[in-house]
Amino acid sequence: MSSQIVIVASLLGLLASACDAPSSGGGVSPPLTDATPSAAPPAASASAAASSSAAAPSASATHIPVPDTIVAQHILVGYKGAQRIARTVTRNRLDAKARAAEALAKLRGGAEFEDMVKEYSDDPGSVDRLGLLGKFHRADLDPAFSKSAFALQVEQISDVVETPFGFHIIKRTQ
Repeated sequence: MSSQIVIVASLLGLLASACDAPSSGGGVSPPLTDATPSAAPPAASASAAASSSAAAPSASATHIPVPDTIVAQHILVGYKGAQRIARTVTRNRLDAKARAAEALAKLRGGAEFEDMVKEYSDDPGSVDRLGLLGKFHRADLDPAFSKSAFALQVEQISDVVETPFGFHIIKRTQ
């Protein structure tokens, strides 16, 4: 620890002597402003980096790990032409998006997710399970779906997310 103090003190001395050296513009340095970039000597940058790394915890120590798997429920509002949507679904893409937005508004207003699954979802398998998808890895599902689902906190509900399957509303449960 005392060797670090000596090094920092030496570097501060170098910095002070560099600031006292006359400049070619008459011996007075222009004031530093937000518009004038600071040109610190390399030694000062090194000491600042050394002292900040010693004082602050490393990024890895404060990093919150991303889970490998999560559990979620979803509502899928499909449209004619979307992948894996039943032929009985005849609405167009814009109508499907509006229907998903309507379901989301009800959820934001306090409606129960499971009730909205029953009323709005076009995914027959998950309707029977109240929208539950079970545990899945990020790579198991469509990238847009996974990105939204893994960004959620537990019990948080996503905005409307579009995938090739239609429009989803996702609720992370674990």
